Amino acid sequence: MFGKLEISGIIESLTGLHIGGGSQFAAIGAVDSVVVKDIDDDLPMIPGSSLKGKLRSLLSKQLSNGELPKEHNSDPELVRRLFGHADKKDPKTGRIYFSDIFMSEESKKRLDSEDIDATEVKFENTISRLTGVANPRQIERAIKGIQYRISLIYNLEDESEIEEDFKTLKTVFKLLKYDYLGAAGSRGYGRVDIKDLDVKVLITNDDEKVDEIVERCKSILKEV
Repeated sequence: MFGKLEISGIIESLTGLHIGGGSQFAAIGAVDSVVVKDIDDDLPMIPGSSLKGKLRSLLSKQLSNGELPKEHNSDPELVRRLFGHADKKDPKTGRIYFSDIFMSEESKKRLDSEDIDATEVKFENTISRLTGVANPRQIERAIKGIQYRISLIYNLEDESEIEEDFKTLKTVFKLLKYDYLGAAGSRGYGRVDIKDLDVKVLITNDDEKVDEIVERCKSILKEV
């Protein structure tokens, strides 16, 4: 069987979310660390690479008895087939394709109607234990309550492994809900909820079988 399925859904921020936008020139007194934003509307976004990296590391640690392998090529087979690997003997592209994740239209309308900013600046202060010297800084965060629309592509390759792949995805989505996305999770940033997950067929070479497979996949992801 060959084809492509779309996995769609919502990531909702339950706390402030900081995914850094890289170094930029900043005048004295400006924000020290800004969030990455969509160039078209200057609103916070979640890069696909950030979500992919987080999900892969969580899953690899879960399947490796809590020890994160030092190299991607040493990840468990379930991780390698979903996310890909660069083993010189047999490199393979992952079965899941990630896209950048943008703010939902519903959240954009809410920001407009309530006249609120999509980001906030949090003032933080680190103090050296040795010298007692303070190091104040300003961190920009996307505010809590924003919804971002997920769109992932799953490549149908081995019919016998599809359900196992989706059960693995269910596990890693649950792991993310009880972990964090982005930076500073131990300080309260980045808690998210994942909801409204759905699966639909984009293209396939076996229309008769795929509908039944999709229904089973939907049922699995409803448990997230």
